[in-house]
Amino acid sequence: MRKVYITGIGFITSIGNDAPTVSESLRELRHGMALYPPFQKADIPVKVAAIVKDFAVDSPDAEDWVFPARYTIKREILRGMAPHGIYAYCAMIQAIEDARLGTAEISNRQTGLYAASGGSPFLLSHFLERMRRLGVMRCQPLGIVASVAGTLNFNLVAHFKIKGASTGFASACASSAHGLGFAYDEIALGRQERMFVVGAEDNNVENILPFAGMRALSIQTDPSIASRPFDAARDGFVGTGGASVLVLESEDQVARRGARVYCEVAGWGQASDGYNVAISHPEGEGLRHAMENALRAADLTPEAVDYINAHATSTPIGDISEAKAIKAVFKTNLTRPAVSSTKALTGHGLSLAGAMEAGFCALAIKEGFMPGSAHITNLDPACAGLNIIRATLPNRPSVVLSNSSGFGGANVCLVLRGVA
Repeated sequence: MRKVYITGIGFITSIGNDAPTVSESLRELRHGMALYPPFQKADIPVKVAAIVKDFAVDSPDAEDWVFPARYTIKREILRGMAPHGIYAYCAMIQAIEDARLGTAEISNRQTGLYAASGGSPFLLSHFLERMRRLGVMRCQPLGIVASVAGTLNFNLVAHFKIKGASTGFASACASSAHGLGFAYDEIALGRQERMFVVGAEDNNVENILPFAGMRALSIQTDPSIASRPFDAARDGFVGTGGASVLVLESEDQVARRGARVYCEVAGWGQASDGYNVAISHPEGEGLRHAMENALRAADLTPEAVDYINAHATSTPIGDISEAKAIKAVFKTNLTRPAVSSTKALTGHGLSLAGAMEAGFCALAIKEGFMPGSAHITNLDPACAGLNIIRATLPNRPSVVLSNSSGFGGANVCLVLRGVA
């Protein structure tokens, strides 16, 4: 098995639209939550969302979209994209620049792309309504590729001329973590030399508000306490969108290019709860097994882990399930790893979350810090004994676990390791 490294990162998130801004937000525990204007209606109980700034993509007509001037996107490209496709395109540009990749290194049979998103309910509903109202031949010709779940890989593979492995992942909030795990396999097994891993979601009413019907969203009106994983008074997650792109490369390519490395992807593991379509296993069994599988794949013991970026979304059931899973893995050594959930700052990005948080972990390893778990006033007693850090620590973690869990009890654990 060849070693695999992260060599480039791109971010469009509620806490920043580039790596330096994101790093500063993580260090300072600066959150991206705000009162979201479309939610300020009497019949909507949810008031807060984590908003992506500097983009205006709330029109169904792509020609009305506004995005930062540093990005040039041709009209014919925009017509086939969802709002989160714009986020992903911009994050992809960042990741390519960060990894210092040339055209020949992007477009060849040894470079692939794995992507994850839930599609665009916003555009899909608009196009279907237009079809019903005006007739099928008045449909936008690229409406399907712009709105269905594979829209990210359709667009990015075509526009960046990707010729290696490509596919999309659909395991809800574990999707982009699955994408990263399988991208690692492609490189470690010698099938590819380089992989782009992309996670992205729309940041709008249609992508967030349906979760209110599940009683999964926070109904707090104060943005500073709406997302508070592990707090005894947490009442649900805060929705967000955006995009994150990671560049994974083989050790041979790193050596050939003299590439700058954030960290090594040391291994990963996955497991399922086999319990409920929407609720985590009460004892965290699936996530426990995913962490154990990941450590075994990386040939590491629990004692080697310095930091865990928890999936913890700020839901009453999910956070406790994860706390129990961590306790089961680390047993009597509970204070060894620092634990935090960066969703207290970003909100929950659904299938974006795994790639985004793996990117956060890569920054933490490279730059030497561990982000705190913000907004905790009273720690839930069920989390007692865990080393849940409430302030950012100026310590460089050598081994990090990044957890993700999705509907149906899909669980993924990624292991990242620092390099000398």
